[in-house]
Amino acid sequence: MDFDFTDDQEQLRDAVRKWVDKGYDFERRRGIVNAGGFSREAYGEIAELGLTGLYVPEADGGLGMGPVEGMVVMEELGRGIVLEPFSQSLIAGGVLANYAPADVKAAWLPRVASGEALVVLAYQERQARYRLDATQATATAAGQGFTVSGQKSVVAAGDQADAYLVPAQLDGQTALFLVERSATGVSTQGYSTQDGGRAAEVRFANSPATLVTRQGQLALEHAVDIGIAAACAEAVGVMDKTLAVTVDYMNTRKQFNVVISSFQALRHRVADMKMQLELARSMSYYASLRLNAPAEERRLAMARAKYQLGQSMRFVGQQAVQLHGGIGVTDEYIVSHYFKKLTQLEISFGDSLHQLGEVSQRMHDTAGVFA
Repeated sequence: MDFDFTDDQEQLRDAVRKWVDKGYDFERRRGIVNAGGFSREAYGEIAELGLTGLYVPEADGGLGMGPVEGMVVMEELGRGIVLEPFSQSLIAGGVLANYAPADVKAAWLPRVASGEALVVLAYQERQARYRLDATQATATAAGQGFTVSGQKSVVAAGDQADAYLVPAQLDGQTALFLVERSATGVSTQGYSTQDGGRAAEVRFANSPATLVTRQGQLALEHAVDIGIAAACAEAVGVMDKTLAVTVDYMNTRKQFNVVISSFQALRHRVADMKMQLELARSMSYYASLRLNAPAEERRLAMARAKYQLGQSMRFVGQQAVQLHGGIGVTDEYIVSHYFKKLTQLEISFGDSLHQLGEVSQRMHDTAGVFA
């Protein structure tokens, strides 16, 4: 299999990397954290690069690209630990393009592609514990439309978003709705997340909603799988930068008048970090290449990938802190922020224990061996 990137993909990577290096340095990121964890200006700059239209078809004003391009972009944003929830534009673009009726596509996809509208997935509920079949929010027909009632937790930039993709029970099965933040009955409680980003509790009280699809369970699973693939790619970028920063530190830090990178035991640790990074990278590729596979194959691939990424993230983050010593956990030094990001990504869209259970449930007669 050819794993080389095309010229267009390399140009895309280069454009995003240049923006991260020049337009989203550590000091700007720190300012965004202090301001609440989300910058509409920074999100607008991402949109100006055309990235928010990555999964939006060209007919709807987007770039019409695929999972590999999404992976390339997420890796580079991960290297800069960008706070703005770009992956939500991938989820919104992918879900609306694949499941929404023509009028909903026409109303929302061009706005998602241009960055005018930030549409985020609001699916987590307190009692669900990562399960996608435990939705308790409800929807009711109201005249020519619908209303949604319920509460969703840890919604990315939930108090800043323009609209939400909301799974809710309709006639005994899960359907997916689009609810605008400005709709009546919508209330939000925003807060900072561990990595410095922004999330919110979002409540819906008979809020007017637009039906996206009655196949809500299928759409929700697809949305979460897009999120998992994006999180895997982002984590690879974070780990890649974490390793680079650690190696640079070891090449300058001295003990007993010699740089610590000359100590064999520490060199072995770095080698183990590199091994975990490459394991993670290969599984991120696997996830992205399976993102358009049939649902059962796709779900298994995402669980496998996310489990390995979880193991790698934990190892690389912990070793980086250990190799830095006390400075590795200070707020002033960037490694602590990479570690926080890795910790949060490990629990996003299902933590390692949950994903191990997902793999186990889908083993069947193959005993987990790749087909």
